[in-house]
Amino acid sequence: MRLLACGQTDTGISRTNNEDNFCVEEGLGLFAVADGIGGSSSGEIASKMAVDVIRDYITRSASANEPFIGEYNKKHSESANRLASAIRLSNKAIYEASQNNAAWRGMGTTVAAALFTEDRLSIAHVGDSRGYLIRANSIVQLTDDHSVVSEQVRQGLLTREEASESNIRNIITRALGKDLSLDVDIDEVELMDDDRVLLCTDGLTTMVSDDAILSMISSLEEPEKACCRLIDTANKNGGKDNVTVVVAHFSKRKWFSSVKNLFKFAGR
Repeated sequence: MRLLACGQTDTGISRTNNEDNFCVEEGLGLFAVADGIGGSSSGEIASKMAVDVIRDYITRSASANEPFIGEYNKKHSESANRLASAIRLSNKAIYEASQNNAAWRGMGTTVAAALFTEDRLSIAHVGDSRGYLIRANSIVQLTDDHSVVSEQVRQGLLTREEASESNIRNIITRALGKDLSLDVDIDEVELMDDDRVLLCTDGLTTMVSDDAILSMISSLEEPEKACCRLIDTANKNGGKDNVTVVVAHFSKRKWFSSVKNLFKFAGR
């Protein structure tokens, strides 16, 4: 199974500062998105710390016996536990930085990260940044939002349609940097030929429906073009927030062997 991946970020129409960050590391099979919280420059600092610490931890784990951080979940693979450890370590770094700098007090970030190992994808997340699997003209959300309205939906207090219109839909219940202890949700999926995976911040999902996301990603062979289309559509629909997307395409086809992984780091 080969990987072709691209990531892009955009400030959006309504915001003047981009607090999102992302990473795509094809050699590690790692990709992640993070949506900073805290306003001014501190949200951007938190999201950058998150992706940097995750990348560094996974890099070290690839060549050394890096210790796990927090409880090891025996229901999941070593790769999934490595990814959760990386997020816990980034949470600690962000929390301690916020405690030691008054200007950064209260900063935090959401994160959704994925690690590709052989034909399996491990995914871990905190907050309302999402992961999706696109397979055979269907789209499945791999993550559950850690937000007030999502909890109300799970309890049957709101429908999904009502939740999408709620004026508190951006209030999250879990984020990196808020406390030293952190619950990280992890999951795994066996990949099939021609699967696509999307990681994104809520700047996309509040502006573009799942059906529209499915249509765009399914119709575009190259992840770079899919990223461009997704961000353009979010901005045309209002662009009320920063929007960051990573699209990964997994394939066994021969033409993949001649194509390098694509990376595009959009300017702010």
